[in-house]
Amino acid sequence: MKKGILLVVSAPSAGGKGTILKELFQQNETLRMSVSATTRQPRPGEVDGKDYYFVSRETFQQWVDTGSMLEHAEYVGNCYGTPKAPVEEWLNQGLDVVLEIDVQGGSQIKNLAPDCVSVFITPPTMEVLEKRLRDRGTEDEETICKRLATARQELTFAEGYDYIVINDKLEDAVEDMQAILRSEKRKSARNPGFIQRVLNI
Repeated sequence: MKKGILLVVSAPSAGGKGTILKELFQQNETLRMSVSATTRQPRPGEVDGKDYYFVSRETFQQWVDTGSMLEHAEYVGNCYGTPKAPVEEWLNQGLDVVLEIDVQGGSQIKNLAPDCVSVFITPPTMEVLEKRLRDRGTEDEETICKRLATARQELTFAEGYDYIVINDKLEDAVEDMQAILRSEKRKSARNPGFIQRVLNI
């Protein structure tokens, strides 16, 4: 059985990552979404094991110390990370696994799993990104300005990713993601021994 593809996906806030991935999952039965672990308390409606693995700081640190995390970081006083075991189990079953992750986590994953496929989803322009943020109508001016400043910083990481997907039209962006998966699955390095089997060697 061929090993699945580890797909690392990053984007700035309001880049459309969630919407694109939702469509991608609806079209691919072999895709799985990695569930992160966190030390923060669950929010109303969140389910342990589905939205996050909610663990104590002691348990989280133990996972880090024993090498059980693919990546981890601390944000606003809480720890976040990607447990290694579920990801490796899915990959070994031939399933493709998506890590929806920020640029710092993406850098860690690329160092630990150099065979991963990294995709940065970007808006066509900063003006489009700003319009999307404002159209949400959920944040004040200060927060919008902070998000735009963060987005500018995150975009500087895009050239370090394997692929850049421009989220201008949703259907085009989803098709680009599909094309990336198809292309990666056809790489000779992911199909060892195939030609020998064709030749009956």
